[in-house]
Amino acid sequence: MADTLKEILLDSSRRPAVVTDLETLVDEEVSDKGGVSGAVIKTGFAAVKKIKPGIIGSAVDSLLDDFTAALEPFYADFKAQGGGDFGAYLSSRGDQAADALLSVTDARAAKSSRDSIKKVYEKLRPNGKKNVEEALPRLGKLIDKHAAAA
Repeated sequence: MADTLKEILLDSSRRPAVVTDLETLVDEEVSDKGGVSGAVIKTGFAAVKKIKPGIIGSAVDSLLDDFTAALEPFYADFKAQGGGDFGAYLSSRGDQAADALLSVTDARAAKSSRDSIKKVYEKLRPNGKKNVEEALPRLGKLIDKHAAAA
């Protein structure tokens, strides 16, 4: 049985399924957004997908190693505490977990050479932490699913 997120999420035999599941998670999170801020997110998301079709899956795959490294300390602590529901664990540490994940996307956006991507990211980033925190239960469930199969 795999003990680290790296073993669970980055194993070459599981990575394609992990990327597909994460792409679905992103789509579901965006779809679930409501209100004015939800409309902004949906518009920005659609714009990014239009600029470069396939970008979400590609971005997830390219960010997966860094996201995994950012979440690894949380997973190690979760396992040390006896495991259970990783989504609930992440939610209970939402502030820190969201900051860890956003540090990855902030760094990637800063390095992007595409002004259109930077502009969309800058519009979405102010609500980013709230949105990431809202996605943590789903993310934890996805990781639990892959951990059970590892």
